[in-house]
Amino acid sequence: MKQNWKPGTMIYPLPAVLVGCGNSPDNWNLITIGWVGTICTNPAMCYISVRPERHSYPLIVKNKEFTINLTTEEMAHSTDWCGVKSGAEFNKFRETGLTPVKGETVSAPVVEQSPLAIECKVVEIKELGSHNMIIAEVVNIQADDRFIDPQTGEFRLQDAKLIAYSHGHYFKLGEEIGKFGFSVKKK
Repeated sequence: MKQNWKPGTMIYPLPAVLVGCGNSPDNWNLITIGWVGTICTNPAMCYISVRPERHSYPLIVKNKEFTINLTTEEMAHSTDWCGVKSGAEFNKFRETGLTPVKGETVSAPVVEQSPLAIECKVVEIKELGSHNMIIAEVVNIQADDRFIDPQTGEFRLQDAKLIAYSHGHYFKLGEEIGKFGFSVKKK
């Protein structure tokens, strides 16, 4: 039997990402975001949702660009720290030891330790309530070559030990249980 609860945001797990923002090293910042996802394949588009009162929000709105940096088990402490401390009070790169690198096509920083950094340009901002949804086009992806198979060129993101966020907790991602189309593959 199921219980009825009041409407809420219970779509879990989600990727725990670090969003890089700002347009120069003197204002670069990171914010931990759980409300993030894919919107479209062609053109490649995604979204993040940010509370307008967060320090990073005006940086993203002003500069119209940001990066989404996937996080790993090794980055879990820094990922959480960047979500509970404000960039108005701390230099998050210096405090966490994460390394900022200017994006290839955007001025916002990517995190060197991230296995995958997605560079984004803002297309639209939707004011929704507690959070505003920032819709963006993906303009570049930086993939860490440690996870690229040198013989096949396949990107093995599953080897990066990504983390996910679920209802106030961080989790390691588990072992593979199937591959797209495995349910209909002829044996």
